[in-house]
Amino acid sequence: MNRRPTLLAAITLTAAAALTLSACGSDDSPKDKKNDKIAGAGTGSETSTSPSPSASTAAGRPKIEMPSDLSYTFDWPKSGDEDKDAVLADSEQSIKAVDLAIVKQDALDKAYLYYYEGEGAAGTQKFIQNYVDHKAAVTGAYRFYDPKVAVNKGGTASLSYCEDQGKAYVKDLKTGKVKKTEVNADSYVLYHTSLRKNDGGVWVVREIISEIGSAKCRP
Repeated sequence: MNRRPTLLAAITLTAAAALTLSACGSDDSPKDKKNDKIAGAGTGSETSTSPSPSASTAAGRPKIEMPSDLSYTFDWPKSGDEDKDAVLADSEQSIKAVDLAIVKQDALDKAYLYYYEGEGAAGTQKFIQNYVDHKAAVTGAYRFYDPKVAVNKGGTASLSYCEDQGKAYVKDLKTGKVKKTEVNADSYVLYHTSLRKNDGGVWVVREIISEIGSAKCRP
């Protein structure tokens, strides 16, 4: 699993760590890229146009509270299709859950494991561990847009979307300094994810791959 690959470069990770960490699905869908309140954390600011997780499955969901220095904009309008909108809602939570694990410096944080499974979870663990090893966290503003959802028979789905990393940065936890980078073509990333609806009614991520500097996502 590899989100924010250009941010990883800012903390000088190894070439192997900067590669996309993807997992494998096993059925007919396309091979498609946080729990306890942390000290000093708020809810974080966010803008979202997709629905909240449904009441029928919300009871067992981890509570994801982000620190105030992280903000999210999800330009993901409702489709009007119940399954597609649930994919979008659960994907929002899965994205933030990974960031919370990075902030908490916990590569086995239960919140992200709630939204990932199999090799997808294993790859995500490695991704988070890279930040833990380098004592680095994420900060800034993130925007996600242009979602394309397909729900398949048998409870599987695919979701592709863009991320604007232009105002997203890495924070060195040892010094407290934020490593800001200039906006360039690589600040725009295209993701393809493969998901499965589990027995609890949650759309969990089985696989995610990224395309850095995608022309489809650049303004």
